[in-house]
Amino acid sequence: MKAIIIDDEPLARMMVKEYLQSYPNITVAEECNDGFEGIKAIQQHQPDLIFLDIQMPKINGFEMLELIDNPPQVIFTTAYEEYAIKAFDAHAADYLLKPFSKDRFDKAIQKLQQQHINVTQAVTETALKSTTQSNRIVVKDNGKIKIIPIAQVQYLEAADDYVKIITAEGSFLKKKTMQHFEDILPPQEFIRIHRSYIINASLITRIDQHEKDSHLALLTTGVHLPVSKAGYAKLKEVLGI
Repeated sequence: MKAIIIDDEPLARMMVKEYLQSYPNITVAEECNDGFEGIKAIQQHQPDLIFLDIQMPKINGFEMLELIDNPPQVIFTTAYEEYAIKAFDAHAADYLLKPFSKDRFDKAIQKLQQQHINVTQAVTETALKSTTQSNRIVVKDNGKIKIIPIAQVQYLEAADDYVKIITAEGSFLKKKTMQHFEDILPPQEFIRIHRSYIINASLITRIDQHEKDSHLALLTTGVHLPVSKAGYAKLKEVLGI
């Protein structure tokens, strides 16, 4: 197995390398200090396994995984004891809570070898639904990574297998579903007004009736967006009208 260690703490990377000496079938292809380096290393080496910290500079471990197509197996190495641990337990993915012993490390490797399944995506989806993860959206833009604070999002639009994120700077594509964003964005701030649109409620300046069972929402930017019957009910509830 080919492995990559992604952690901003040199001592933590050293410990993983030391423990891996007991596993000659696992070779370390590269060590990375942050998620940006991790993405490049994964693209270059196509590893079978990554040891991944969660709290890192620039982008965190969950955000890094979101940007990778078909991520490899992951063993999380983290001091992050909050909601994420419950997500790991629920989906049977393993994690190592720092500081971890050699015995605990061995159990994680054994579990990985016995399962032969990849539950990384399920863990990431669950973890990202936490409010601590929903204050920004990380996207790839022409090969570069861009971090968009949700306050800058004007609205989101369905675009086949992607979602188009509209900001004052322009639009950005993310390979996610509208349901994903409906789940992770604050429901009092972002409202699903139509099967194809989620709107930043703070930008609504007027709601006009369009047809018998539909309306149009006018944003402060001058954009008109369709509002379905169900979407109008949500708008009335959130806006108190």
